[in-house]
Amino acid sequence: MQFGTKNIKFAAVNFILKMTVFTTKSEIQKFISSLNDKNKTLGLVPTMGALHEGHSSLVKKALQENDVTMVSIFVNPTQFDNKEDLEKYPRSLKTDVLLLKTLDPNIIVYAPSVDDIYNGQTKAQKFSFDGLEFEMEGEFRTGHFDGVGTVVKRLFEIVKPKHAYFGEKDFQQLQIIRKLVDKHQIPINIKGCKIHRASNGLAMSSRNERLKPKYKEAAPFIYKTLKTAKEKFGTKSATVVVEWVKQQFEKHDLLKLEYFTIADTKTLKPIKRKSSKKNYRAFIAVYADGIRLIDNIALN
Repeated sequence: MQFGTKNIKFAAVNFILKMTVFTTKSEIQKFISSLNDKNKTLGLVPTMGALHEGHSSLVKKALQENDVTMVSIFVNPTQFDNKEDLEKYPRSLKTDVLLLKTLDPNIIVYAPSVDDIYNGQTKAQKFSFDGLEFEMEGEFRTGHFDGVGTVVKRLFEIVKPKHAYFGEKDFQQLQIIRKLVDKHQIPINIKGCKIHRASNGLAMSSRNERLKPKYKEAAPFIYKTLKTAKEKFGTKSATVVVEWVKQQFEKHDLLKLEYFTIADTKTLKPIKRKSSKKNYRAFIAVYADGIRLIDNIALN
């Protein structure tokens, strides 16, 4: 595989780590064409890098189910409504590739530039996800899901995998990507994977590494509260459970609740009245010293 001068540092990573790292869509598409000639199945794990055990769990599932596994590493600017958050997002390609090598040295890495993905026009496409985009995260992060839809659709067009893997920690995003594939008739199987948690229950996230010690120690309170909310949902109304959760965070010195809601898993709309014919999840977003953490839990 040949790399241009502007990609020398990536070529060095490829040489040192003996892993295949592509940085342009032309390179990746040539590789994919060779797979098609051999009837190899391709699984894609889209990421923004700063990989951790949660990502590893997705990659392991992809390795089990496909002939070839590809991990994309791309910090997508159009899904950030907060410029400072984008600037602070960790970028660690070499470390990420080292982690992937421990899982399987045959993993293919696609680490494109912004220009390579957006062809010099870094702008999100407008999407309709039948209202899914306006709930929860959509209410608090303007334009976020347009950015997500744009980059995921672009990756799917470039890579054309058979399967794509996403974690349930971002459950709303997972449902939106399923809607994207359905509405645009994209022939890809979307695989949702269980939330990977630390031993203290905290959902694995790249943002966790930015937490100061006392906030990292406090953060497991989020999942602890979710578990208790699930227990209460068995006998209490959604309204009672929501108010109880709000009260718990009002009493907490370090964690600030942005939202907590109980919603239908299909429509993502807040519950009005329980139905045994519907599935519900509880969704939460919390700030810890300015760092935004999200989580969710299935209720039935």
